[in-house]
Amino acid sequence: MKPVPHATSLRRAPVQRRSAERLERILDACADLLDEVGYDALSTRAVALRAGVPIGSVYRFFGNKRQMADALAQRNLERYAERVTRGLKDARPGDWRAAMDAVLDEYLAMKRTAPGFSLVDFGNQIPVGDRHAEPNHRVADSLTDLLSGYLGRTPDEELRRTFLVAVEAADTLVHLAFRVAPEGDEAIIAETRELLRAYLARVLD
Repeated sequence: MKPVPHATSLRRAPVQRRSAERLERILDACADLLDEVGYDALSTRAVALRAGVPIGSVYRFFGNKRQMADALAQRNLERYAERVTRGLKDARPGDWRAAMDAVLDEYLAMKRTAPGFSLVDFGNQIPVGDRHAEPNHRVADSLTDLLSGYLGRTPDEELRRTFLVAVEAADTLVHLAFRVAPEGDEAIIAETRELLRAYLARVLD
């Protein structure tokens, strides 16, 4: 069974495989509809219809579309971590530049191909979000836990702060690149890569 989204995003976590598969269909439908109609026009009823489930099944998991979008953001983060892990399989342990390339390249790939990602990503793009929510902290914490062993570093506060600054910088610049060009402006992406390497070299070299 696939891991379910973060418990705080769900009214009730699925226990049986059938229930988990229904949740996956709901989130898939949510992602597709975000691309088609946007967040404002998104509705729980439309998601239920697209997923082929009763509306009650949607409300069993989510109280509203904001919670559904947040669960999609959490699933995006889980899938992102899986993709980065696969991207590092052939890299030399301790090579932080290869790790950074995998982190950035997988983010760009999801921006270009993952349904709904351009509107939700890891939570930063969700409209009318909780002002106390800190999606990039979640991303930085996930990368710290994922990469600390690979880099031979202790997952301490210094490393978490370093990744948080890098994630915030990359997030801003990548969004700029995709505002300039639909598939991401290559010149801005190249500048982003250079900026990240210069910053991380101070801490990781």
